[in-house]
This record gives sequence, structure tokens and C-alpha cells, in this order.
Amino acid sequence: MKLLRFKKNGKNKNGVIINGGVVEIKHSILEASQSPLDDFKRRNFYSLDEIKILPPAQPSKVVCVGLNYRDHAEELNMDIPEEPVLFLKPPTTIIGHEDRIVYPPCSHHVDYEAELAVVMGREARFVNYEDILEYVAGYTALNDVTARDLQQKDGQWTRAKSFDTFCPLGPWIETDMDPSSQKISMKVNNSIKQNSNTKNMIFPVEELISFISHIMTLKAGDVIATGTPPGVGPIQVGDVAEVNIEEIGILKNKIISI
Repeated sequence: MKLLRFKKNGKNKNGVIINGGVVEIKHSILEASQSPLDDFKRRNFYSLDEIKILPPAQPSKVVCVGLNYRDHAEELNMDIPEEPVLFLKPPTTIIGHEDRIVYPPCSHHVDYEAELAVVMGREARFVNYEDILEYVAGYTALNDVTARDLQQKDGQWTRAKSFDTFCPLGPWIETDMDPSSQKISMKVNNSIKQNSNTKNMIFPVEELISFISHIMTLKAGDVIATGTPPGVGPIQVGDVAEVNIEEIGILKNKIISI
């Protein structure tokens, strides 16, 4: 089931993808993720070209994982980490499908990073591995845009990861999906730059969520970005970046200057 937030006639609405279009529902996205489709109170039907797709989550934080693909570690000739390497993106970085990524004038090297993202369905704290999926609303695509030159200059990642528009997310949440075996790719201007599978993750989704929940409380709607596969590289003003995850779909964004 694919759930989304969208704008129509100036109003924010919630919906579910049915028959290639959007059926408006009364439920919130997080409520809907915990409910059978037959329980939804349905309203209007819209085609995708008559709505504006919004980011599918409004998190208090985006928790990101660095170096979580074996093939990416091999590409960089780096050791496999013993524990997940974590960093944060502020919620002000989030934009939706077909929104614009703004290239910051203080950077001269901005990279794309295609990632599978987890959206939490309810609050999680000290959650055991075997119970994790009860706390998940679903999955979506994410682009962990990074000012690589500033990351190297600063020696830590906050500034490089935190510019407004540096976290495209969407286009919707897929609630019924196996996160452990999904093809994931990045195209820039229709040229494939990253091409892997989530089965190459070092730390699977369940382990990541449990590990993070023992550090910080994960609120309903919070997002976990699970790391990027090999092939990370630069984007330029005018480029179009597309994250494609097998059972989710395509997250597409164009890069612009201020």
C-alpha cells in the first residue's frame, strides 16, 4: 500500500495510490499505515498530474547511517564498521518529489546519495530486534545530498549535510515491502550512477532501528536513512537526480542555484 501527502486546491490532504491515481482518505498517513485498506473513509479521486506531492513524513529528526553497504566499503577500501555510524539531518532539509535542490554558493562539490528510508509509525525506545517492524509505518526513497568539500573541510558532517533542500524524500510511503532485498539506484540526467541492492547492507533495517532506539527516542514520523551504495558522485546546477527503489518508485529532483 502506497500512502502519500499531497496538496490540492491549496489544501494539504492524505491519500492512497489506487489504480494509478490518488484516493483521498480521512486518516493521517501514520494512522493509515496501521489500518487495513478496507477501513479507509474515502473521498475524492485525483490523477497524479493534478496534485502536488508533498514529503510523505514530517519528522522531528532524520537519523542517517554512514557506510552501511559492503560494496560501498569495498569501493572506498574501508574496514567494515563494528557498529552503525550515525549523524543527523534537521527537518528543515526535507523537500518532496519534484521539489528543487538548491546548490549552496559556499560549496563547489555537492554529491547525491541514494538511500532507502524508514518512516517510524509510533514512538520507539529500547526496542528489541524481534519487535522492530511493529514500530515501522513504511519505507520511502531519500537523497542524502552532501556538500562534500565542506564535509572534508570541517572534519565533521553537520554543515555539509544540513543545508535547506538537502533531504529529498518520497514520493510516498510503501507499507508492504521487504526492506532486506530491494534494488536501489540513482540516475543523474538519465545516466545510472548507483546500482545496488539493500541485501548488501552491513546493518539491516531491524538492527539499525533497535540500535538507534537505545540511544534516542524515535518519535512517530521520524525518518531513518539507511546508508548509500557505491557510486556516489557530484551533481551540478541543472542536473536531474532520480532515486529509484524497486517496490517504492522514483524520487525525482532538479538542482538549481539560488
